[in-house]
Amino acid sequence: MADRYKTGEKAPANGKYEFDGLTDGRKTSEPTEHESQITLESGDTFPPLRSSQEAAYWKKVK
Repeated sequence: MADRYKTGEKAPANGKYEFDGLTDGRKTSEPTEHESQITLESGDTFPPLRSSQEAAYWKKVK
């Protein structure tokens, strides 16, 4: 299982995932507390960061 997932990929497992940076590597972002964690079901698509609609990396919360 990969450590990071990006916008457009499918979630490998049910669970909570947290924001882990933007995919372009150039920008920084400060997501709100509400959008910094998401809950997905296996097979759901990782979304962009809600506030900016930019592609993001996500990682599973342990």
